[in-house]
Order: sequence, then structure tokens, then C-alpha cells
Amino acid sequence: MARAATAQAASDSRELILVAALRAFAENGYDGATTRDIAARARVNHGLIPYYFGGKLKLWQAAVDRAFDRLGAGLDAVLTDPTVADDRERTGLLIRNYVRFIAQNPEFVLLMHDEGRRRGPRMRWLVDRHVKPLYEAMRVLLERTQDRGFLPADIAPIHFHYILAGSVGLIFHQAEECRRLSGLDPFDPAVVEDHARAVEHLLLGPAPEETPR
Repeated sequence: MARAATAQAASDSRELILVAALRAFAENGYDGATTRDIAARARVNHGLIPYYFGGKLKLWQAAVDRAFDRLGAGLDAVLTDPTVADDRERTGLLIRNYVRFIAQNPEFVLLMHDEGRRRGPRMRWLVDRHVKPLYEAMRVLLERTQDRGFLPADIAPIHFHYILAGSVGLIFHQAEECRRLSGLDPFDPAVVEDHARAVEHLLLGPAPEETPR
């Protein structure tokens, strides 16, 4: 029992560090974030960071891995769900789940914006390890959706990829502006669902009546 409790405590501490790290890197950038600040955010001893991760770069990679593992799991669930009727529904479900993921992980957008505009080893690692495999998995679905007439056939999937990323994330990235402009909290669950439906409608056209997922 004592060994199990120790293992659970270690797992909990590691998770707290990863959550704090993603937020710190998103808010301050890689160069501006410090491991001491991350440890303080996570409320753990600073020595646990080198113990678990070895250093700042490995911590950044582990935090990014955690975020993409969660995003990828959601994508895999959509791509393999046998109850989905057709590719129009599958693409719509993918869009809605992506909106929900970003609403729950707004720091993901900040980090991706910061790293995606920089030419360097972190950007290359991020694309090669995570973005490209996800894009290739989505591309197959998008091409099928185009073949069936639900998306314009003359738009390359890469454009859909960036249109989707931009249309989904901006309202959460600029949440304070949205609150001032409209009085709406973009993180309110009802607003998240409205945004998900809006993005789906704009990209795919009106969706048939279906049970909310």
C-alpha cells in the first residue's frame, strides 16, 4: 500500500508539473519561462523538475507530448467510431471535438502560435513528431469528405487545416476582447457549443439533426 501511495504521489506531482509547464511556456514563451516559476505554479519542490524531466527542453517536450496525446486520442476516437453515419458527420464531429479541446486547453493555442512562427529546432520537432502525423490522418478524411461533395474539391487540405485552426482558436485566444465586445464568456459551455456549431456550419454547411455528442 505504501509503495502504491508513493507511486500515485509521484504521478500526481508529474502531472501538476506538466499542466503548469504548458501554461508557463504558452504565456511567457520558451525563453521567458523558468523551471522555478513552473515549480511554484505546480506547488512542488523545484528539484522534482530535473528529477523527472532532466531539464527545461525535456520538460517542454513532455508538456507538448501530453497536450498532443490528448488531442490525438480525441481524433482517433472520431476516425474509428463505428457509429458515425458518414464522412460529413465524422468531419463535423472532428470539428466540434477540436473546438471543445481548445476551449479546455486555451494555452495550447498560445504555444502553437508562438512556436509555429519560429524557424528552429523546437518547431521542427513539434511538426515532425506531432503536427504532421495528425495532419496526415485528417487529410485522408478531408479528401473523402471532398469526394462526397461536403467540402469544395478545389481547396487543398492544407488550407482547410489552417482555416480550421484559425477559426477555432481566435475566440479563446482573445477571450478578454470577446467579453468586452459581446458580454459573452467564450469559455462558458453553452458559448463553446455555439462556437462549435458555427465553425462546423461555416466549413461544412448546415448539419442534419443529430444527437449531441
